[in-house]
Amino acid sequence: MKKKGIHYAFTKNSHLYIRLGILVKIISGGIKMIELTKDNFDSEVLEGEGYVFVDFWSQGCEPCKALMPDVHKLAEQYGDKIKFCSMDITKARRLAIKQKVLGLPTMTIYKGGEKVDEITKDDAEIAKIEAMIKKFY
Repeated sequence: MKKKGIHYAFTKNSHLYIRLGILVKIISGGIKMIELTKDNFDSEVLEGEGYVFVDFWSQGCEPCKALMPDVHKLAEQYGDKIKFCSMDITKARRLAIKQKVLGLPTMTIYKGGEKVDEITKDDAEIAKIEAMIKKFY
């Protein structure tokens, strides 16, 4: 579907659209989860206002894919308080290394361009991720 420069793609529980070169995933509840790239990471995360949650993942990471539906539910629940973003690091390995993403899955919260909290690898359980989010709103 195409409408006024916006491209749409629909999936089972969500749809995607591209607007102004930014891919945004609209989760079933209507909350946006911005798909990050090396081109928009700085503007969306490091220069973004307020708290920004970033889910660093890759297609080859089974724990990442297992957590993704629950992370999307958190985006629905808390997306009005914190900006939610997602980054497939296979498309931006250098950026991931620069951000010190050394294992997957990694969930990070930024504010003012700085990391303020992070959960990675074995600690990446949905209850711990939600507790981390709750600290910042």
